[in-house]
Amino acid sequence: MEISVKQNTKNKFGQYFTPKVVAEFMIELADIFPSSTILEPSCGEGIFLKLLQQKGFNNLTAYEIDPHLANEFSCVKYESFVSAKIENKFDLVIGNPPYIRWKNLETELKQELAKSVIWNKYFNSLCDYLYIFILKSIELLNQNGQLIFVCPEYWMNTTHSISLRNYMVENGYFEEIYHFNETPVFDKVTVSIVVFKYIKSKEKKPSIKVAKFYANQKLTKKTLTALKNQTPCKDVEYLSVSQFKLNERWILHADEVQERLKIFENSCSKFNANAPLSLFDEGNVELYTIGDICDIGNGLVSGLDKAFQVNGAVLTNRELAATMKVVKAKDLKPFYAENATTYIYVEEGLTEATFKEKYPHFYQHFKPYKADLEKRYQYNRKINYWEWVFLRNLNLFNKPEKRIFVPCKERISNKNHFRFALVEKGFFPTQDVTAIFKKPTTKESIEYILSYLNLPIVFDWLKCNGIVKGNIVEFSEKPISSIPFRAIDWANPKEVAVHDTISELTRQYLCSKDRELLNLINQTFNHLLNMP
Repeated sequence: MEISVKQNTKNKFGQYFTPKVVAEFMIELADIFPSSTILEPSCGEGIFLKLLQQKGFNNLTAYEIDPHLANEFSCVKYESFVSAKIENKFDLVIGNPPYIRWKNLETELKQELAKSVIWNKYFNSLCDYLYIFILKSIELLNQNGQLIFVCPEYWMNTTHSISLRNYMVENGYFEEIYHFNETPVFDKVTVSIVVFKYIKSKEKKPSIKVAKFYANQKLTKKTLTALKNQTPCKDVEYLSVSQFKLNERWILHADEVQERLKIFENSCSKFNANAPLSLFDEGNVELYTIGDICDIGNGLVSGLDKAFQVNGAVLTNRELAATMKVVKAKDLKPFYAENATTYIYVEEGLTEATFKEKYPHFYQHFKPYKADLEKRYQYNRKINYWEWVFLRNLNLFNKPEKRIFVPCKERISNKNHFRFALVEKGFFPTQDVTAIFKKPTTKESIEYILSYLNLPIVFDWLKCNGIVKGNIVEFSEKPISSIPFRAIDWANPKEVAVHDTISELTRQYLCSKDRELLNLINQTFNHLLNMP
């Protein structure tokens, strides 16, 4: 991995050195004997080797690509694990494999992968270096051998890792998974980390023991022991999750939550929104999505927000006309926005002399920010310091109709809701907000769509299926587009009546803020979605 806990500098081999307390915890997960054969495929400084030897395990083999590391251990082979020809099989493979995105790989590592039989059979250039370490390690296990790794968790549900996940499903099962969300397992590293124990076996246990730790604090031996023993404590959730299946994302949520989400998705299916699905249809279900009924755009980019905020300055009429009302993420609540900020927006193409003449107060306003504004990213063109750097989706935002705003990133560690807010025409989003508009062909009202997006079941779906990094859910165009949508059957008078009821209840709530109306909206939607 890319950061050393000693020097906090990048290196080309993708190293993060494992904290001792984490290495001890992982070794304690293993069911091994003094005679067990043990492999560490990327030993780094050798913390696993040191602890294993202290515990009486000496039948060790290790690989390390960096010859400057772990020199005190005679079992280390200084060559790449990826291309090493290894004839032996092992009872345990344990460690912290390197994590490098393909685009960041050194040329020599890409060339090595291009010659790898395993890489060419299972992976491609959309995959990451981590994948081959996991798969090759499993191939080197004896039957009933154990793989215990600490690594980022993103590969458990991304599209490009499906071949790795299918291989693991076909060749064994997970016994335990520990998910650490935003816990700082490694210094200066913010990705979500997992520790997993995988068994290579033709037979499988029905469920996986899962512990999810939500506290943003350093791991201690006490905490890890509590997780291992599933001791009830603050900021911890314990689950029993069914073994993963082929061709599926791996979701670490309780089976009852996943079953409820399946009911939800089924109600959004295109072929029959009301009929329950056959078990054999699940792989081919096509859903209505928000992307089918809405246009979505990420907000405008100023490059230096504070420089464009008017903040109560005295303006001429011409200057007042050269402003826009902006709603920031901090102003958004579920269903509505609380405030707006006035931003400067001057037409492009002016000379500085003309800008000074036409907008004298703006000219004075920008003076303190000029040096910083001229350092902004220029998007391959010359941008005057008083101009926005990227007016993306401006035509969409200029549409004379209501729109829904949502923060482009939302922390959910202490929340059970997102903030989809209805905003009037003439208000604009900046880069911390994403905007959603009805397509011209969409019959459902903007109020219906608003209430739908704020439903608890949509929150649960996004927690499981959205782009989630740590405790932050991302709301760019792609993840919003993928949200299943319960379209109305306009040939069904009952559904039309339900749509109209929800729309009217939503309008009433926006006026009164009476929370009892939210309960009525949710109950009406649950009936429409066939939800318990």
